[in-house]
Amino acid sequence: MATGEIHLELLLGKSVLDSTGKAIGRIEEVRAEQQGEEWIIKEYLIGYAAVLERLSAWTIGLRILHLLGAHKIYGGHTVPWDKLDLTDPDQPRLRCSLDALKSLDEQPQDTE
Repeated sequence: MATGEIHLELLLGKSVLDSTGKAIGRIEEVRAEQQGEEWIIKEYLIGYAAVLERLSAWTIGLRILHLLGAHKIYGGHTVPWDKLDLTDPDQPRLRCSLDALKSLDEQPQDTE
């Protein structure tokens, strides 16, 4: 397995393409875990719903949207680190089908 460094500040906001070349959303958040002195990327959050997570406003955002009549948020996916091809960081691509990804609206969130 090859390892490398990518400047996350340059990766955030990049449009991600699926295997057919269609844009599926932008990288809005990166989840990482510290292992010793290094940070290891676990997953990328892509799409509109990921913006709320990036702003740490998931719970508040959901409550506001529910008050406005929205009961479900669509438009975000969780991409495991190994399912995103960053060979060209300017054009990240999925290594799997969009159907294989977990949708952000499927993940349990604390709304209380």
